[in-house]
Amino acid sequence: MLRGGFMEGDSVLLAGSAGSGKTTLALQYLVNGITQFGEPGVYVTFEELPDQIYRDARNLGWDLRSLEEANKFKLVCTSPNLLLESGAENILDEVIKELPAKRIAIDSLSHLAMYVGENQLRQEAYRLVRQLKTRELSSLLLWEVHQTGGSSFTVAEVGLSFLVDCIVLLKFVEIESSIKKALVIMKMRGSDHDKRLREYEITSHGVNVSAPFTHYEGIMTGAPRRSITEETANSWALAFGKNKQKHS
Repeated sequence: MLRGGFMEGDSVLLAGSAGSGKTTLALQYLVNGITQFGEPGVYVTFEELPDQIYRDARNLGWDLRSLEEANKFKLVCTSPNLLLESGAENILDEVIKELPAKRIAIDSLSHLAMYVGENQLRQEAYRLVRQLKTRELSSLLLWEVHQTGGSSFTVAEVGLSFLVDCIVLLKFVEIESSIKKALVIMKMRGSDHDKRLREYEITSHGVNVSAPFTHYEGIMTGAPRRSITEETANSWALAFGKNKQKHS
């Protein structure tokens, strides 16, 4: 989907509703960076407790404590208020002194909205992204959106799309009376990417992205329907015959 992955130093916005797998995907991003590319990672959370994160990761086969002991991973549990008061630069500098991080995930930017207005939120988010880029950190910034059944899902809801290099959207969709999860890359600055919606699953080993929804349209609007394919058109013609127009 990414035509080779995110570019080094990119800021990626990962948006989705509660339960869509944002935290799992963020941890997978960090663990993959450590185990596959030798890039130490930092996970900053404003919500989860340390024991819960270690436990959930262990259930997926990721031993974060061992990675932390090997100085490859750092878990930072703080509050949005502390980030706003101390400044992102102070927290980042403190962490980087202990760990030569290359990747960072922040869970989540939407928690900052509880303490500041919309304009200040953009200012603080801009300052944070700038600090991350100054330190040459590849970042995954989580954002929670509220999704109800049948509702649409747009980048405009996030309001921070102009700040980041990439946007990944996670969405619940109803397909033939079953709830499925859909993922789409909405923006990727400086690189081509797959623009199709793909189904994904949260397995015992993390997030697994599979085939695109090739036989449906209108998924992003919250009202998916089967698309008219050549096979469908042929089936219709066999059942009802072709429409013949009379010419005078």
